Amino acid sequence: MKSNSPKCIPVVSTFASPFDVTPPSSDTTRKPLSLWPGMYHSPVTIALWEARSKIFESLLDPPKDAPPQSELLTRAPSHSRTTIFYPFSTDYILREQYRDPWNEVRIGILLEDLDALAGTISVKHCSDDDSTTRPLLLVTASVDKIVLKKPISVDIDLKIVASVIWVGRSSIEIQLEVMQSELEDVEASPDSVALTANFIFVARDSKTGKAAPINRLSPETDLEKVLFEEAEARNNLRKKKRGGERKEFENGEYNKLGALLAEGRIFSDMPALADRNSILLKDTRLENSLICQPQQRNIHGRIFGGFLMHRAFELAFSTAYTFAGLVPYFLEVDHVDFLRPVDVGDFLRFKSCVLYTQLDKLDCPLINIEVVAHVTSPEIRSSEVSNTFYFKFTVRPEAKARNNGFKLRNVVPATEEEARHILERMDA
Repeated sequence: MKSNSPKCIPVVSTFASPFDVTPPSSDTTRKPLSLWPGMYHSPVTIALWEARSKIFESLLDPPKDAPPQSELLTRAPSHSRTTIFYPFSTDYILREQYRDPWNEVRIGILLEDLDALAGTISVKHCSDDDSTTRPLLLVTASVDKIVLKKPISVDIDLKIVASVIWVGRSSIEIQLEVMQSELEDVEASPDSVALTANFIFVARDSKTGKAAPINRLSPETDLEKVLFEEAEARNNLRKKKRGGERKEFENGEYNKLGALLAEGRIFSDMPALADRNSILLKDTRLENSLICQPQQRNIHGRIFGGFLMHRAFELAFSTAYTFAGLVPYFLEVDHVDFLRPVDVGDFLRFKSCVLYTQLDKLDCPLINIEVVAHVTSPEIRSSEVSNTFYFKFTVRPEAKARNNGFKLRNVVPATEEEARHILERMDA
C-alpha cells in the first residue's frame, strides 16, 4: 500500500530531541521546548504536533495588543485535508509501538492519533497565515462517534485520511477514515475503511477565552456537499438537545422505567431470590486515578484530549473484560463530551460501569460502558466532571468459541436515577 498524497505526513518510529537538530549556520535558534511536549506520546502524534508547531512558530509571541483575525477566509476541504501513513509492513519498531496482545493495533493509541490529526486539521483551516493577529485556540469539544468496521492488523500498512466536513460560526467538524487493505492501492478496495470518526472542535479567542468566528468552508464535490448537509443536521440536533429541558417520560417509557427497576428492587429487598443471570449496575464499577503530569500536555499546555480518551478506553476495556469473563472486542465510541479543560497537576479520577447490555443477538451480545472523568480538588473539597465517554464492546469470537457455555449477565439499576440514565442513553 502506497501513499501518494502531497500532504501525506511521513511517520517514523524514532525521533530526535529538539536540541539535536543542527540548525543552518545562519540560524542558531533552537525550537522552544514548549512546542515539543509530544516526546512522550505516539510517533504519529509527535509528527502531527511538529507540523502544527510550524504553523504557530511565526505566531509564538504576537504583540500584547495584537488584534484578532479581522477578515474571515473561505477555504475548501482540500486546503487542510491530510493523510497519515503507517508503514507497518516495513517498520518493525513502529509495529511494536502499536501492537496489542492480539496482533492488532492498540485502539487507545489510535485514539490519541485521531485527536491529534483532527486538531492539526482544525488549526490549518482556521489559521489566517497572518503573524500580526493573535492565533485562535482550538479545543476538542466532543467526539460524535467512532466506529470500528473491521479488525485493524498491525502487520499491514495503514492510512488515515481526514478533512473538514462542516464549519459553523465557532465550531468545526472533522471526519477521519482509517483505511487498511492488502491491495497495493488501498483506495481501490471497497472494504478498505476499517474505522470512521467525527471530531468537533470549538474556537476560542486566545486572549479573552470567548467563542471566536472561524474561516468559512466551501464544499466543492458532491460528496463534500452531502457530508456538509449531514453534519449541519447533526449540529442542529445537538443544539436542540442542549436547549431542551429534562425529558419527561411518556407512559410507555414509564413502563420501561418500572421494568428496569423491578429486578433491582428484588436485589435490594430479597437478594436470595434475585435472578442469578442479572447483576446490579453498581457491582460492575471500576475506578482508577492519576495526577496529570507535564508529559501528558499538548502544545497549548493543557492535558491532551487524546491521552484522556486513551486512559478512558483502557479502563472501559478492563471493565468489559472483568464483566464478561472473556476478552472483549471494541466496536465503537458512541459519544465523548469534553466539558472542561484538564490542567497539568490536576487530580483526575476515572469511574466506569457497565451501563446496560443488549443480549438479543446471541452471536454478538453488546456491552455498553460509561466512563466519567472527574477533576478532584481535595484542598477545596471540589469534584467536577471533565469528560464523559461511552464505549460499546462485544466479546471476541475466538474467545467465545472456546467457551460453549458463555452467557452475559443482564445489568439492572438499583435506583430511579440509574434507570433514567440508562433510558436516556438508549434513546441517545
